[in-house]
Amino acid sequence: MTEIKQLPKRDEVPVELTWDLTSIFENKEAVDSAIAKLNPEIKTLLAQQGTLKDSSENLLKVIQAELKIQNQLEHLYVYAELKNDQDTGNNVNQGLKDQITGLVSKTSAQLAWIEPEILAIPNEKLTEFQNSDPKLKPYEHFLAVLKLKKDHILSAKEEAILAGASSIFDSSEKVFGILDNSDLKFPFVKNDTGQTVQLSQGMYSTLLQSTDQAVRKQAFVQLYAVYEQFRNTFAATLAGEVKVHNFNAQIRGFKDARQAAMSENTIPESVYSNLVTEVNSHLDLLHRYVELRKKILNLKEMHMYDLYTPITGKSPLSYTYQEAQKEAKQALQIMGNDYVNHVDEAFNNRWIDVVENQGKRSGAYSSGVYGTNPFMLLNWQDDLDNLFTLVHEMGHSMHTYYTTHNQPYQYGDYAIFVAEIASTTNENILTSYLLNKYDDPQIRLYVLNHYLDDFKGTVYRQTQFAEFEQFIHAADAKGEPLTAEMMSSYYGDLNHRYYGNAVINDSQIKSEWTRIPHFYYNFYVYQYATGFAAASSLANGVTQKKPNALENYLNYLKSGSSDFPLNVMKKAGVDMTKTDYLEDAFQVFEERLNEFENLV
Repeated sequence: MTEIKQLPKRDEVPVELTWDLTSIFENKEAVDSAIAKLNPEIKTLLAQQGTLKDSSENLLKVIQAELKIQNQLEHLYVYAELKNDQDTGNNVNQGLKDQITGLVSKTSAQLAWIEPEILAIPNEKLTEFQNSDPKLKPYEHFLAVLKLKKDHILSAKEEAILAGASSIFDSSEKVFGILDNSDLKFPFVKNDTGQTVQLSQGMYSTLLQSTDQAVRKQAFVQLYAVYEQFRNTFAATLAGEVKVHNFNAQIRGFKDARQAAMSENTIPESVYSNLVTEVNSHLDLLHRYVELRKKILNLKEMHMYDLYTPITGKSPLSYTYQEAQKEAKQALQIMGNDYVNHVDEAFNNRWIDVVENQGKRSGAYSSGVYGTNPFMLLNWQDDLDNLFTLVHEMGHSMHTYYTTHNQPYQYGDYAIFVAEIASTTNENILTSYLLNKYDDPQIRLYVLNHYLDDFKGTVYRQTQFAEFEQFIHAADAKGEPLTAEMMSSYYGDLNHRYYGNAVINDSQIKSEWTRIPHFYYNFYVYQYATGFAAASSLANGVTQKKPNALENYLNYLKSGSSDFPLNVMKKAGVDMTKTDYLEDAFQVFEERLNEFENLV
């Protein structure tokens, strides 16, 4: 009888392949102790309300006290989130996350008076405080960013109400997460070798890379059969999230949710519109690549489930997790010894949760805050894609490491806008490393194919997501109901426009929006595309050892939020207010597409 391969339970995973969260809190007692210590600090800070305008000393004291409390809350939240994500079906972990989420919401409401009170200080007086008190100097950019919010900050009472309701506003995302990661039950399917395996998010991505079209089709059809059972529920959760975004934008005086989201990173909307325009003007390259894929695969009909299998056949490269660690370090050696030494720290000190287990959150990410390790979640499979995922998430982790070890707490994080640049720079460096390492035409073809697919999946696909995100927010703002049928209809047409006539626009793909968690992240996805394009330029400078390229790149990693994101990138060598970096990225895509065609 064929053995059925099932995911291990959490307690069956080898300890060395799990992350060590005791570096944040030793146990639940330590969490309870940290919560208890917060109460008197919050009480002391509340006693300062109404005093900020009186002196620079009072202003400084409140800023420092608030930042300290924020950092303590971040430790609690990241711990609870990581514990929950390692097994989303664990009721204890769910309860801890709910408890900490409630604490964050309550504390945010208690401290919501601080920003309005700072902004109520006349500009002349605030400038006088800064000029007369050198201890405020380290908070100069912090206050400058706050001033930019002045027109969109409400009264202290209103801010407290909104902060207190934050856990309510998060309900849609929370319900989606539980349903998607824990409650959906996926069927068993056959893999390439005929083995029966349980379908999961991680297994689905692996099966779509199968060289057997029947395996790919089975995984595609079976996965979407599950999601389509709950399409109306997913429509309700997504509509709820969109309404939250639009509500917050409206009451804060923004013209729409996109402007509100981008203002968080002080990014002009032209960056978004430039991306959409440039991508649409280069859809011919994507259509050309899709047509080439159909021709090489020798398919009479090409379907959406055929877009992920390597068109050069089965991968000539595969890696166990241990082999991938060695290859990643070799590829990243160009970043210098200090960088690679910190990569070693991640590998040797259990910063990484490696393998998939029952109830574990799908996908991959890097997560950490000031004063914690930058932990990484993986769902490891032995293939080239997972090597790329490893170096991608390591890029995030090293960004976090360098930022938190070179900036004070107030600048010890970085804007979401620049976050994806560090990770995709690593991916671009790995691509160049593999192309330089191997002369074998089959390996080169496979790596080039991987790059083209990565570009397709990041620049084109994420911009497609961005267009859908903008559509549903605009539709809701106009009062149009976001039903499953309405969103599926638009998504299906959008998908056809992006991929062209060479691929059949399968009916299931209209429901793809039901399974994309990033639609709950409030205009996040466009930054994957802009980040990949910027990373292409930065990686090119590092790999070609252009003067100051590596130094400028490492300085970008160390900058955190000490300057505005666009300024940080300009110092690194990329002006993202212009379209040059996008045009350069499409040029590289076309050059590698040409090279791939010639090799074929």
